[in-house]
Amino acid sequence: MSTADSAVLVDPEIMGLIGKARIAQADYESYDQVQVDGIVRDLGKYVYDNAEKLARMAVDETGIGVYEDKVLKKKGKARVIWNSLKGKKSRGIIGEDPESHLVYVAKPMGVVGAVTPITNPIVTPMCNGMFALKTGNSVIFAPHPKAQECSEFLTEEFMKIVRSHGGPEDLIQVVTNGSITKTQQLMQGVDVVVATGGGAMVKSAYSSGRPSFGVGAGNVPVIIDRGVDIKEAVEKIVTGAAFDNGIICSHEQFVLAPEEAFEEVVRAFIETGKVWYTDDEAQIQALRDVVFPGGHLNKDVVGISARSVGAMAGIDVPDSARLILLPAKGAGEHDVLAKEKLCPVVAILRYTGFEDAVQKAKANLLVEGAGHSAALHSHDDENIEHAGLELPISRLVINQASSLTAGGSLTNGFAPTTTLGCGSWGGNSISENLDYKHLMNVSRIGKVIVDKQVPTDEEIWA
Repeated sequence: MSTADSAVLVDPEIMGLIGKARIAQADYESYDQVQVDGIVRDLGKYVYDNAEKLARMAVDETGIGVYEDKVLKKKGKARVIWNSLKGKKSRGIIGEDPESHLVYVAKPMGVVGAVTPITNPIVTPMCNGMFALKTGNSVIFAPHPKAQECSEFLTEEFMKIVRSHGGPEDLIQVVTNGSITKTQQLMQGVDVVVATGGGAMVKSAYSSGRPSFGVGAGNVPVIIDRGVDIKEAVEKIVTGAAFDNGIICSHEQFVLAPEEAFEEVVRAFIETGKVWYTDDEAQIQALRDVVFPGGHLNKDVVGISARSVGAMAGIDVPDSARLILLPAKGAGEHDVLAKEKLCPVVAILRYTGFEDAVQKAKANLLVEGAGHSAALHSHDDENIEHAGLELPISRLVINQASSLTAGGSLTNGFAPTTTLGCGSWGGNSISENLDYKHLMNVSRIGKVIVDKQVPTDEEIWA
């Protein structure tokens, strides 16, 4: 087990949290698979059973998002994460490769520091807490200051579960009266960091001197290919983009529609009854100025309703609208609307051939969101493969609502998570969805392979 350099720690609370976490983890490390899984299962089940109360707390404290969507998110993530973890070996001997004569032994990393964003104050700590405990670690949450009460409440409820299983005190803890300095010191003192938050926080995690897993910016382009049911594709896009007022990092941001079907696609959006659309350039510019004043995302629009975004621009968007749809001037650097918006505003643009659509999607990603995700509604395997080969992304979501499925679902193969790695494109150490395997060390026991035919030099270099 690595030992943090206490010389870098100044804040007595952080030093105390890490010290207690190490004592708890040393005890917990002896717990077997059945004991660990009993605790982890009940953490997820608590969030599932109390989704309504926890969603209300999150909306009331942070002031962003949609209560009903947060209920669905909590139930959905709790369900899919436990379903993924259930039955997986993470303690002791976890596997063997008879051909190579290797035996794999799982061992914990130690103390996990988990930084939590304001956009996901319940589900992210639930997810990272389940991963950490699944692999024999202790965990300390560092919440966003505007989600402090949620985090402290959840931590205490989680510790009640740990105690009910006879688990060690202080296995799950939370930083109180959070600040940037405290979070930085936590990251410098733990054994591994999971940083789910803004770019500055993720960069700080990677600069902490500790192994770290972070996320990059999202900015999901979505291509509607020719030959698909436009109504069906649009309904999925609206469901994904409008969910929780657009604060999900994997939500659809920029729609690319075939030029000959552009009006049909726009009409399909409007006919959902959930989308407000305008092609009035003055209104579009007013919304650009509100969402991106000075070319930078306005933090005051993050997670608020479509009607509220409209009101900030002096536009009367009806209460029924869950989404604002705006035609863009172009892709990439040709329009600021090609960037990540984190609110229920989506841009739309025509494309000619499929290659043009892919290049426009790529242009957007290279401005912001490289390494994260893209979505495609298509039945053409060649086009699907081409997009997967060409786009600088870690995941391509096919014929699904991206925000609800890029982080894993019961009907796809992405690992269920709230932390979506973006690879070197996004400055991250992984280009896949973070899961429990990333929070454990694996020892390999290697034996001689009996009767192994050793090749000659001539055979090796042939």
